[in-house]
Amino acid sequence: MLKKDLANFFSDYLKKKPLFIDKSSLQSNYNPKDIPHRDEQIEQLARILAPALRTEKPSNVFLYGKTGTGKTCVSLHVLNQIEQACKKNNIKLKTYYLNCKLKKVADTEYRVIAQLARGFGREVPATGLPTDQIYKMFLETIDKDKQLLILILDEIDQLVGKIGDGILYNLTRLNSELKNCQMTIIGISNDLMFTDNLDPRVKSSLSEEEVVFPPYNAIELKDILKKRSELAFNKNVFDEGVIEKCAAYAAREHGDARRALELLRVAGEISERENSPNIKIKHIDHAEQKIEKDRVLDIVKTQPKQSQITLYSILNFYNDHKRVFTGDIYDFYNDTCIKVGLTPLTQRRVSDIIAELDMLGIINAKVVSKGRYGRTKEIGMAIPSSNIKKVKDLLKEGLGL
Repeated sequence: MLKKDLANFFSDYLKKKPLFIDKSSLQSNYNPKDIPHRDEQIEQLARILAPALRTEKPSNVFLYGKTGTGKTCVSLHVLNQIEQACKKNNIKLKTYYLNCKLKKVADTEYRVIAQLARGFGREVPATGLPTDQIYKMFLETIDKDKQLLILILDEIDQLVGKIGDGILYNLTRLNSELKNCQMTIIGISNDLMFTDNLDPRVKSSLSEEEVVFPPYNAIELKDILKKRSELAFNKNVFDEGVIEKCAAYAAREHGDARRALELLRVAGEISERENSPNIKIKHIDHAEQKIEKDRVLDIVKTQPKQSQITLYSILNFYNDHKRVFTGDIYDFYNDTCIKVGLTPLTQRRVSDIIAELDMLGIINAKVVSKGRYGRTKEIGMAIPSSNIKKVKDLLKEGLGL
C-alpha cells in the first residue's frame, strides 16, 4: 500500500461509524458494577468479610470454580464495597490483589513476599536478601499501624505448583507474629481439587470458609453478554442469533464468561476489518477459530522444554498413525533430548507430562490395558488438525531442531 493510499485508508477509516463504543468493557480486567447470576456468591463472601466492619479479623476464605465463573470479579466487587463502608466508618482496612500467574512476581517465595511488601509501600530489592529477611521487612511494614489487611491471592494453585505450599503455611501463620495488624487471605483457584493436595495444616488454616462458583449455563451467559454488549457496542450492530451463538460456544467450553466476552470482542474486530456494518454469525465462527489457534500456540510457547519435547515426539508419530502409545514415542523423545542437550526423563515421568498436556486440552490421553504387557496411554490430538503443522513448526523452532 503506497503512502498516499495509506493516508486515504486512515482518512476513510475515521469517517466510518465504529461498531464499538467502549471495547474495555469486554476485556478480562474490567470490573462491572452489576454481576448477573452471582448474588448467592456475593452474599456469601460479604457475610464472611463483614466482621471487618467491627474491626474483627474475618476468616480466611477459599473461592474455587473453573475459569471465567466470576471468582475474581465477585471478590474485587465485594472488597470495593467493604472498603467504601470502612472509609465511612473510619475503619483502617487495606487490601491487596496479587495474580499468582504472573512471571517474575510469583515464581519464587522471595519474589512473592517482596511484591507484597512493595504493595504496602516498602521498597525492597528484587533479589539478594535471605527470604526470612524479606518476611521480616513485610511484617514490619504491615504491623506499624492497628489495621485490618485483606490479601487476595488469585490463581493460588499456580503459585503452589511453582514453589510448593510452604509459602501458604508461612502466610497463614503470620497473624501469630503480628501485634497491631490482622491479616485475612482470600485464595482463588481454578482447580477444584487444589485443596486435596495441600498439607493438612495449610488446608485447615486457609480453607476456614469456602465459596463455590458453578459454571454459567448458556442462558446465564446470554444475559451477561447482553449487558456487556450494551456498554461495548453501538445499537443494532448484531445480526439475529449472534449473542445466542456466542453464549452457546462458551457454554460448551465449561461455561466460561471470560471466553464468551473475548469471542464477542474478537468477532467485532473481525467485522470492522471486513467493513461490515453488522456482526454476523460467520464472524463468531471466525473468532472461535482464531481464539482457539492463538490459545493453543500460547500454551505451547510457554511450556517447559521437557513438555515441548514430549509434545513434539507425539506429533512426529501422529502424522503417520492416528493412535499413538507412550512406548512408541519414548525412543524418539530420548533422541530429541540428546539433540537439544537435555537429560532425558524416565518413561514414568514422560507419562506424567502426557497427563499434564491432556489436562491443558492439547492432547487426549486415556489409559488402556495391553493384557499381560501391562497398561499404557493411548494418545490422540485434541487440537484442530489445521493447527497441528503450526504447532509442530513452532516447537521445531523453539527447540532449535
